[in-house]
Amino acid sequence: MSISASYFEQLFAHSDDPWAFRTRWYEKRKRELLLASLPRQYYTRVFEPACANGELSAGLAERADRLLCQDINATAVQLASERLRPWPNARVVQGCLPGDWPPGAFDLIVLSEIGYYLDPGQWLEVLERAVASLTADGALLLCHWLHPIEGCPQTGHQVHALLAERLPLYRSLRHEEADFVLEYWCLQPSAIDLNEPCQ
Repeated sequence: MSISASYFEQLFAHSDDPWAFRTRWYEKRKRELLLASLPRQYYTRVFEPACANGELSAGLAERADRLLCQDINATAVQLASERLRPWPNARVVQGCLPGDWPPGAFDLIVLSEIGYYLDPGQWLEVLERAVASLTADGALLLCHWLHPIEGCPQTGHQVHALLAERLPLYRSLRHEEADFVLEYWCLQPSAIDLNEPCQ
């Protein structure tokens, strides 16, 4: 992580929702768009690093058999654990990417609002580890703010461009607005199982 842990400690020292995930319409709408963009109704094993206080995690927990969340900040881990208490299929651990990559395979990895905190080399390592951890039908879901963030080594545009330039995946969805970009990348050309029953 290029941004120091103390940066996030200061944010969570002043608020249990430093990005206003629970209260801003922008965040609620973006979260709903992100969840609606998932082409499958359920995923077997999902990994969400940089989970913050767990607002997106709660939506993912309803769509996953198992959800592993991670954050660099101990307060965020505690808040996300409390938020996810109704879902026994969800677990939250403390860790810092790219070093603390979890073992095992995932059919969905959600990289939301994390890439610009890493320098390009670290971000590429995260992306390479993510692709190596995908199941045969696995996918990456990415979403990032597009405006410059003071102190961050990359912009949202740079974060998504590196994935497009360097990794052998199929992009099945791209949604871009003035403020953020959302993409879904798959190992297989088709992201939708047309035979998946509605449950």
